[in-house]
Amino acid sequence: MLLRELYSQPHLILLEAWSGSRAYGTELPASDVDTRGVFFLPQAQFYGLSYTQQLSDETNDTILYELGRFVELLSKNNPNILELLAMPDDCIQRRHPIMDRLRPEDFLSKKCKDTFGGYAFTQVRKARGLNKKIVNPMSKERKTPLDFCYVLWNEHSLPLKKWLELQGFRQEQCGLASIPHFRDSYGLYHDERGELGFSGVIRKPDSNELALSSIPKGKPMAAVLSFNKDGYQTYCKEYRQYWEWVEKRNETRYESTLSHGKNYDAKNMMHTFRLLDMAEEIAREGIIRVRRPNRSFLLDIRHGAFEYKQLVGWAEERMARIEALYQQSALPEAPDLERINRILIEMREELYG
Repeated sequence: MLLRELYSQPHLILLEAWSGSRAYGTELPASDVDTRGVFFLPQAQFYGLSYTQQLSDETNDTILYELGRFVELLSKNNPNILELLAMPDDCIQRRHPIMDRLRPEDFLSKKCKDTFGGYAFTQVRKARGLNKKIVNPMSKERKTPLDFCYVLWNEHSLPLKKWLELQGFRQEQCGLASIPHFRDSYGLYHDERGELGFSGVIRKPDSNELALSSIPKGKPMAAVLSFNKDGYQTYCKEYRQYWEWVEKRNETRYESTLSHGKNYDAKNMMHTFRLLDMAEEIAREGIIRVRRPNRSFLLDIRHGAFEYKQLVGWAEERMARIEALYQQSALPEAPDLERINRILIEMREELYG
């Protein structure tokens, strides 16, 4: 089934609601309209091979879950799915009475500490990673192994490029030979006349490995070279991640991040604190409060009113408090799957009866 087919049979839609910032009360004029919902399949499709777990549009602005998949995610205490059970009335577009059988109190458990609070803390780590990328941009010109090579010279280490410059040598005139029992260390030899066929320290500008050469017996060593291979591999990984991030980043959000001058993704940080607040409310009160009462504070975060370190400190304090609250909470360790399964069966029997 395709999404357009589902909307041509509206009786199959059990719940449809505006979600995201409109539900939280943190929308801005340019905010997207996100729609989430629940549907059930025609009986023949449900019993047959064409079972569909969820449907979405190309941008994922609209996502609807098949009833069984929805209940499965509820039992795992998925935050986005639990929110659908507690949507503000002004966000609900349609709701079948059968959805009243799914009550938040049948699903809330101590798992919410990790699904709400734990997910929030991953957003802090993402913010840290983004902060690192913004504060430490990487040059588009990629470094080579030559930038991670050092020469033992006058009882000190000297960058290979500096040593070559001082000697008036070119790397193409050099040859390397392994030194037994010395990891990533080499004897470096120089071919003054270019007659020995040395491979150079690296063969090509885009090489990722050092080149070894055949060294004539008796040829004196010019220096001992050490290659910081681990450092080069770490650099390559960070370079790849940085430029993949540049290619895929949301430019509107990135420009917003730069505009408030605090060098963190303010929207991610806002949702971090929203999720931490919800995790605490679940532990204290056993409820899901989607429409946020502290809208102004959350929007202050989004507008960059606080320093990055200040927000990270607050988030860490809240995580410690949430940990203590869940240890004392009367919530069950996990939802009652047997009871949930009975409810799902009863709902299907009524829908297909």
